[in-house]
Amino acid sequence: MNPQIEWTEAGERRVARWRSEAGLAAPAAVDIADDRISADAAWRLMEAGTALLWRGDWVNARHLMQALTRRADRRFGAARGKPPATPAEAFARHRETQGRRAALLARLLVPVDGDYRVPLRRAQDVAAACREAWGEPGGEDSVVALRELLAVVSAHEWRRKGVPVPAVQGRIHPHYGVFSPVRGEYVDLVANAPLPAGCGLAFDIGTGSGILAAVLARRGVARVVATDQDPRALACAAENAGKLGLTANIDVIRADLFPDGRAPLVVCNPPWLPAQPSSPVEYAVYDPESRMLRGFLSGLAAHLAPGGEGWLIISDIAEHLGLRSRDELLGWIAAAGLRVLGRIDTRPQHPKSRDAADPLHAARAAEVTSLWRLGAA
Repeated sequence: MNPQIEWTEAGERRVARWRSEAGLAAPAAVDIADDRISADAAWRLMEAGTALLWRGDWVNARHLMQALTRRADRRFGAARGKPPATPAEAFARHRETQGRRAALLARLLVPVDGDYRVPLRRAQDVAAACREAWGEPGGEDSVVALRELLAVVSAHEWRRKGVPVPAVQGRIHPHYGVFSPVRGEYVDLVANAPLPAGCGLAFDIGTGSGILAAVLARRGVARVVATDQDPRALACAAENAGKLGLTANIDVIRADLFPDGRAPLVVCNPPWLPAQPSSPVEYAVYDPESRMLRGFLSGLAAHLAPGGEGWLIISDIAEHLGLRSRDELLGWIAAAGLRVLGRIDTRPQHPKSRDAADPLHAARAAEVTSLWRLGAA
């Protein structure tokens, strides 16, 4: 049964489906708000735990969201209290702060009817975006955080336009909830590393958008088996293979890490940080207890063809944050019956690596992304 939200409006009890990609519980306290409320008044109510269901103008709701976001930036942006004693503590505090900020801003709500229409004045058409994110409409009214609905609309635009990736000679079109290949350094590592001799088959483990499978196919690997468990990722990877004209080269299959068989090349770009995700898209960034990383390493030798290579593409930012040590990683590699054949390093170029105001700046500035070439011991 779908979760529900309840509130009182015009003296009557109302009920609708509650949508939250992050799995937030439906708010218990809900007030009705419209164009007459000021940003300061809205902020005070939301900070006290009351959610506001918007009944005013859509454009004004977006303006209010912008004003509330500025207040949240001021509220949660400045460092407070005793400075963190360790990088791990800084990371934990940053995650907690970001979570509180997101939860507060998620208290501005909008209605969506059973046909994915927003019943507000001057509301934009969000039906196509909602179908892509949530599937075909089921005819039931729902309520969603405005911030989340705007993310759905933004994802629809990214999917429509695509992200240019020179290494695939085209664009990757990320779906809602699937990580976008915005950090090009890991793509370039796979595009430039020497392929094993006679590499006509490769496995791409945890393919996501299908970006690395497409890179390998463009490099001349005749068949790439791309695996994932997430239905959104599987649909995304298959669509991108089709748009790039690589359907004949890329098989997208649902699997827990490895497909059957062995390959001369097995590639994996697991989430880089051992932490708990707070939404589905964060599973591309956060890997609880390094489960995917350790699963890939422990199963790799059994899926490598004789003389084959496993490519582990991973950042060392977890090491700089004190979340995982280099010795731990090397220990897992050795325990899996693997040896390091070589490593290719690169520096990230994303803006946060140069933002001194970022609470994790020290770790980001020192970060190195590597392609580890692994073989059977």
